[in-house]
Amino acid sequence: MKLRVGLVGLGGAWENRYRTALLSLADRFQVQAVCTPVSVRAEQVARDLGATVIDGYRAMVVRSDIDAILMLAPDWYGPLPIMAACEAGKAIYCAAALDIDPQRAIEVREKVDVSGVAFMAEFARRHAPATLRLKELIVTRLGAPRLLFCHHRLQTSNKPHKQRYALPHPSVTRDLIELVDWCSWVVGDRPVSVVGTNRKQSDDGKDDYRALSLDFAADTEGGNGPVAQISCGQYLSSKWPEAVGFRPPAELQVCCENGVAFIDLPSSLVWYDEAGRHMESLDMDRPVGEQLLTQFHRAVTSLVRQTQDLDDAYAALQVVMAAQQSHAQGRRIVLN
Repeated sequence: MKLRVGLVGLGGAWENRYRTALLSLADRFQVQAVCTPVSVRAEQVARDLGATVIDGYRAMVVRSDIDAILMLAPDWYGPLPIMAACEAGKAIYCAAALDIDPQRAIEVREKVDVSGVAFMAEFARRHAPATLRLKELIVTRLGAPRLLFCHHRLQTSNKPHKQRYALPHPSVTRDLIELVDWCSWVVGDRPVSVVGTNRKQSDDGKDDYRALSLDFAADTEGGNGPVAQISCGQYLSSKWPEAVGFRPPAELQVCCENGVAFIDLPSSLVWYDEAGRHMESLDMDRPVGEQLLTQFHRAVTSLVRQTQDLDDAYAALQVVMAAQQSHAQGRRIVLN
């Protein structure tokens, strides 16, 4: 079954992720319409894919030749295209689920539940080849995770970043939400408590570094389950250009019962057990964009409805907000 889709927003990952994935999966997807605030770009993409430019997302979702929408960027409209697609009964692939305003997250979740449409939130780190292989190794060779160390260093630049539309989350917060989900996905559970720490050192007063400690214990007492240490920030000055590329730490280190693994996304995995060192290069695996859209196609055409991604996005958001509370109050926060 070929899905007829409309594109709402394009985002920075269009050329490297979505365009190539849609061309590779031409037997499963047919782009019918494009809606994005930049008209010149919309016309270019429409010509490239043989689609039509639509002025508004509401006009798009009511078209009879549209089965689903691919919301690839939040832009100014926030969750409004999701609401409109729910009312029109159209399936939704949302690359901007982590950018939804916390005050509207519950409203969106309830709207999707009531509508009965298929919904998939994009968690690119989950579906990277290295992460999928790690999940296999946890089951077959490495055993259950015990400690996770996850670090993401934001790029430093002298040039001010120009955002066309204001997003509800600062960059560090948005990245932390995805890192929390990534660690939860690897563990296979949600944390029961969190401790948060912020470090401000820039003149504008923004958080240059934030760290979270997640406890995945079986109860709220803690100490008897996996623990994840997550950090994210922009702490290297642009005055030190050579320091940026010096020995970057692995994006994710996972210490398991029977070994340890080191991941650099999207496709680098090194792991150790009693037999020694194992290096795996997964460059030949299906790219992340194809993995994500293939799963979305399966979700839409399957008889089993899946909306768990939206709950996971909301849960990760709640963890990051609780970490802020932990920093402000100087104590561990037990999660509901």
